[in-house]
Amino acid sequence: MSSKLDQLKAITDVVADTGDIEAIARFSPQDATTNPSLILKAAALPQYEAMISKVVAQLSNRDDASQLQQAATQLAVEIGAEISKLVPGKVSTEVDARLSFNTTAMINEGRRIVELYQAKGIDKDRLLIKIASTWEGIEAAKVLEQEGIECNLTLLFSLIQAAACAEAGATLISPFVGRILDWHVAHGATPANADEDPGVQSVSAIYSYYKQHNYKTIVMGASFRNCGEIEALAGCDRLTISPALLSELEQDNGALPRRLSPTMEFAPQSKISVNETDFRWAMNEDAMATEKLAEGIRAFAADQVKLEALLRGWNSHV
Repeated sequence: MSSKLDQLKAITDVVADTGDIEAIARFSPQDATTNPSLILKAAALPQYEAMISKVVAQLSNRDDASQLQQAATQLAVEIGAEISKLVPGKVSTEVDARLSFNTTAMINEGRRIVELYQAKGIDKDRLLIKIASTWEGIEAAKVLEQEGIECNLTLLFSLIQAAACAEAGATLISPFVGRILDWHVAHGATPANADEDPGVQSVSAIYSYYKQHNYKTIVMGASFRNCGEIEALAGCDRLTISPALLSELEQDNGALPRRLSPTMEFAPQSKISVNETDFRWAMNEDAMATEKLAEGIRAFAADQVKLEALLRGWNSHV
């Protein structure tokens, strides 16, 4: 029997959740996703030294916060451009998390990322602009999608976020499985198996909601803690998986049954009313989603700051 990774690829578009070009080349995913944390990790790899030096050389003032932010975005694009040579599909590049509550700024940053890629000969149809699933982020995605710029709504932890993204016409959402599990474990939950995993249950419910209401938005499960979570979502539109878990799946030749399919029978879910008031109230009532969204934004923002500090002090590396 073929590996579980090969079996998974036959029913789900597998996406590499990394900025490591060598890992992407090894696993041959359909797409690849990055974020500030992954770019920061990738920047520590020797193969990126020349790329970072090139970006830093364009800085006229390393103490200028605006220039450093632009340089960090340029580095993300440089890495994304290399990744695009290795995947047949799309590369997700994230908007600065510090803009997560500023709709206009996220729209402008999304456009800028597309322009930077286009300057390198990469068209927008190869890109997904990755934006946090705040109300402001979803509104920004609505505008960008209307301009033909496809978006990946990330840091998604609840059905109300998913419903709002679908209504906004988002191309893709990234509901986070492992971080939902983390929250419940920290609050005393001990799921006996993957089917009881609250992160798996959340993505399954979102998938069901989208299919029965005929939304075209792609569901891409993300943030996995173990292969059991991945296997429980086999058949989901897409799954973005870290190199470590891709390796585990590659080495396992056991059977991988399909768990999700657009043609399966779903438990009926009423269509959700989505407006700003309902969205904010639903988030207020969901402590897990509110806390994990805020925590995720803070973590990505902190890694963005670390990345900019690395660029500012790059002389010590060359």
